[in-house]
Amino acid sequence: MSDRTPATGTRVTKPHELLDFEKPIAELESKIFELESLSKNTSLNLNGEIGPLRERLGKLTGDVFRSLSPWQEVQVARLASRPLATDYIEGMCEEWMEFHGDRLFRDDPAVWTGVGRIGDRRVLIVAHQKGRDTKEKIKCHFGCAHPEGYRKALRRMRLAEKLGIPIVTLINTPGAYPGIGAEERGQAWAIAENLEAMFTLRVPIVSIVIGEGGSGGALGIGIGDRVLILQHAYYSVISPEGCAAILWSDAKRAPEAASALRLSSRDLLGLGVVDEVVEEPGGAAHRHAAETVALVRTRVLHHLDELERVPIADLLERRYRKFRAMGSEFTTPPPTPPAPPSEGQA
Repeated sequence: MSDRTPATGTRVTKPHELLDFEKPIAELESKIFELESLSKNTSLNLNGEIGPLRERLGKLTGDVFRSLSPWQEVQVARLASRPLATDYIEGMCEEWMEFHGDRLFRDDPAVWTGVGRIGDRRVLIVAHQKGRDTKEKIKCHFGCAHPEGYRKALRRMRLAEKLGIPIVTLINTPGAYPGIGAEERGQAWAIAENLEAMFTLRVPIVSIVIGEGGSGGALGIGIGDRVLILQHAYYSVISPEGCAAILWSDAKRAPEAASALRLSSRDLLGLGVVDEVVEEPGGAAHRHAAETVALVRTRVLHHLDELERVPIADLLERRYRKFRAMGSEFTTPPPTPPAPPSEGQA
């Protein structure tokens, strides 16, 4: 199958990347491609047959991706063919200069930092990078950052504050790196420092979950004035597999855990964890990479325009209150203390 079908003009995942629920879509795309190839290479005019199939394909794709279960959303979010940080940086920025290292240990390839120009606006970009093929994934630790990655991110965010330029973070990680070396170098401390510091940075911050938003590894660059999420991304305190293993000692119950975690974009919006869901073009971001990047660019600029009109003191107060309020609807109010005894009562 071709990576790009003339029928839809959108990228199609390779056969080994196809998810089960995508197979009917791929079969229909294959039929359209065959008919178009036959029409192109012969004198046959098959437009009468191709047109209805295109309409059927559009409806089928829309129906499938509008009705995904939470576990299916997780599967889509993890696809290697989804746009990665490098795709967003390349597609959003007219200029880009990357910064390396944390000045303490080494450069972490799982976290990219740099200054870019989006339109006429300079921004600092901090992003998780997963890698596309096996070699890149291993180099980037599959998007799992070490402490030096979070320290690198914080150094650059403080530079952005000094320069007075806004910060854009692109979140896409299963979680922080869980190895012994990362713990020895202060993984939890590095993330905690980022959480504390991001509440006080005196510049606008826009965060976007573009794929996986896993646990503290995601939150370590996720404190923002506006938190966006792509329609088929997810954001969760733990992976569905990890949750299932802890609760039921059975990672195979991950689909059940995914539903219980309420990690899908629509659930997160309803809970107030995110501020906006960026709708992905029909068939999801891995089929419409360029269009998705363009949509994210538009929404980032929109939110930066709004945030830059807010006085800094108000911005910091709103940022704090935004995160402080999360989970309040599930908190049981403390019991009313008993009234003090009146005079004459023992």
